[in-house]
Amino acid sequence: MEPYEMMYLDDFSQISQPPSIQVQPIDPPKPVIIGVYGLPGSGKTFLLGQLKTVLNNGEFAFYDGSDVIAAAKNRYRERAIAKVKQECCSTRKSAIVAGHFMFWADGDDDGQSVCTPEDLATYTHIVYLDVPVEQIAEYRSNDANRTRPKVSLSHLARWQRVEKTQLRHLCRRHDILFAPIFPSVEYLCPLIHDFHHHTEAYNTHLAKRKVDEILGAQSTLETVIVMDADKTLAQEDSGVLFWGKADVTLTEGEGSDPLKALFSSPLGYYYTAFRQAMLLHEEAVLEQDFEAHCQDVSSMIDMHCDIVDLLLLVRETRHVRAIVVTCGIRSIWERVLKREGLSETVEVIGGGRLIDRLVVTPSLKAELVTHLCTVQGMYVVAFGDSPLDLVMLQAADQGIVITGEDMTRSKSMERKLAEVIGKGGFWPCQILLPQHATPRLDATRLPLARLTDKRFINSVLAIRESQSPHVLHATDRPAAKLLMTPMRNASISGSALREVHQRVGWYLATEFCTQIIGIESHPIPHVQGHQTDGYRLLNEKATLIVPLMRGGEPMAFGVSDAFPLAVFRHAKIPSDIQDNDLKNMVTIILVDSVVNSGKSALEFIHHIRSLDATIRIVVVAGVIHSQFVSTSRIARTLGRFSGLSFVALRLSDNQFTGRGITDTGNRLFNTVHMV
Repeated sequence: MEPYEMMYLDDFSQISQPPSIQVQPIDPPKPVIIGVYGLPGSGKTFLLGQLKTVLNNGEFAFYDGSDVIAAAKNRYRERAIAKVKQECCSTRKSAIVAGHFMFWADGDDDGQSVCTPEDLATYTHIVYLDVPVEQIAEYRSNDANRTRPKVSLSHLARWQRVEKTQLRHLCRRHDILFAPIFPSVEYLCPLIHDFHHHTEAYNTHLAKRKVDEILGAQSTLETVIVMDADKTLAQEDSGVLFWGKADVTLTEGEGSDPLKALFSSPLGYYYTAFRQAMLLHEEAVLEQDFEAHCQDVSSMIDMHCDIVDLLLLVRETRHVRAIVVTCGIRSIWERVLKREGLSETVEVIGGGRLIDRLVVTPSLKAELVTHLCTVQGMYVVAFGDSPLDLVMLQAADQGIVITGEDMTRSKSMERKLAEVIGKGGFWPCQILLPQHATPRLDATRLPLARLTDKRFINSVLAIRESQSPHVLHATDRPAAKLLMTPMRNASISGSALREVHQRVGWYLATEFCTQIIGIESHPIPHVQGHQTDGYRLLNEKATLIVPLMRGGEPMAFGVSDAFPLAVFRHAKIPSDIQDNDLKNMVTIILVDSVVNSGKSALEFIHHIRSLDATIRIVVVAGVIHSQFVSTSRIARTLGRFSGLSFVALRLSDNQFTGRGITDTGNRLFNTVHMV
């Protein structure tokens, strides 16, 4: 790069005696500084002059140099670019800087790079003037203002190829966007404006506004299904097909799919990488051919029939909406959905080119799901297939992993899943598409579900009108005050405390569970020798009692004493409850000693509802924190579940989480000495 090209167009005199520049540390955000590179004679200075006349000088500052000082030392060049950065920070302008990357005399084996570490630490974007070498040779020979050495076309072509390759790799190592373009002011001006305005925060704002526009003011909407596209809606990867159809090689050694090289670079899977992917799309396919190219690619994609059927069911509802959020090319997936008759009811949030303005990253997917949950108050069901979807799946109320065929699915997904399952209440299930695919992990950690299963479909499409959770409690009753006294007595522990919990379980079961579930009569022998009516819990044999281990077990034994025909099943984590456990069951009673934040209870409820959309769920506890069932976000989520009730000996306003000697489990089982 020509180091001297860091001064204002009108201010080259400062170079003769470089000033001592003291650059103070600059706080983010990093100023936008755009380098304009190209071979000598490609028209950088001329283009810079044109830009200066058409761009708003209140937003942009322009810098250029002169071949007279091309030999300035590195430290002067570094000071000059540092001054550009400092001035942009103080004026809040974006800089456009013309420069050279290397000099290379015809006949030399290698060129001499003049790019400094300070340049790479300063630039945010580099535009390369990709002018045909024949045109550059003509410019050089016709330049009346400066004399340039004659060079062969083959040398210019090699020089240009090496510059583009090295700049592309350097930009990826230093978080710089790189765009080879033909020097047209008509194209470059919108590009520079995009570089000037588009930040990750701006991108997030656009995406959330798009989501809000999609949902509109639909008062009946309760559930939003958020789906990834590639290898989720279909087996195919649209990116692979796009580049295969483009049949271009942008950089030597990268093969026919430059996205692989891009995302394996230091840019990773973050904002800059996905912005660079958009520039690669524009580099590979001309603007006038882009939509036709997307149409050709879309015709090669076949959506999973089960996914289509689900989305057709969604189309018939008023309380469920589906949105596709893709890191891929929006236009391709819009065409695929249109072919299936879904384009009017399923919106696509994605990008592909800078004109789309929006770029979707894995973190943005998660932010949009969180926005839907917390701001819009929606129940969110998310579908994804790869590690890039995991943060989105974790943010959703219900995460569903699409498991494809072994040869084409992500190889690292199983390891990533194993790391996050169970953390923060994340208990996803998996759907095999196609159905003969091999499951990931095992059915315990990642339960299987089917899109053809009516119970699963009902769990996704269920009406979840939010209301206060149904709660019955005995807080102010005399019986409760007697029962709770030994529970709160610090001198009682071990078997004596377990017996107290068992009595509480029996009391709550007979007093409140029967009110919620109902009772039924059955014949019993009377002491006087004839038959009479006795009573038991409604569908007692079809009732499953599940103590949440370990603190819920003693109280669950009391519930079991009250309902002796019910099935008893221990569970420590939600996935301990399997589909077979719920088969032929009408009611499930979850029992815990204390429900504080409600996080564990919610995890179990989500999991059960993913297996069965209609089974009645009753949560029984000695103490429930009142906020959990009244004003918390969890309470609002719980209010959307039908067939869910809570039973407590007392509600408490004191959100106290036991630790060590105060932990209920340790007191119940005399393990306080082990903490």
